[in-house]
Amino acid sequence: MKVMLIFFKGTIMIEWVPQGQRVNQKYYIEVLIKLRERVRKKRLGLWKDNAWIHQDNAPAHYDFSVKQFLANKRISVLEHPPYSPYLSPCDFYLFPKIKTALKRTHFRSVEKLKTKAVDLLKGLTSEKL
Repeated sequence: MKVMLIFFKGTIMIEWVPQGQRVNQKYYIEVLIKLRERVRKKRLGLWKDNAWIHQDNAPAHYDFSVKQFLANKRISVLEHPPYSPYLSPCDFYLFPKIKTALKRTHFRSVEKLKTKAVDLLKGLTSEKL
């Protein structure tokens, strides 16, 4: 199961990638459209600045159609430097907290797992990280 998490001083959007779905440029643009609307509704200051997206070096993020979409919407992208263990705090602080809380728990369905993961995310504060 893949998941996209979008954070800005709290969770703005959680996008569960359907099983078997490839995160290609078409799918990613669909996610960006939803994210753009959520940012407009929940973080008007970021929306007005048009500088609210930071993406990693995944191939879909650098496809021409994605770049064109972002340019047409005048969305500035904060570039991600080459991969480095020092530049991915989620790998060291966020994901281990979620994994530890879910460890040794058997869920009867994917939906129950998703619900628990969302509850854990909502319960995290900057102090807990």
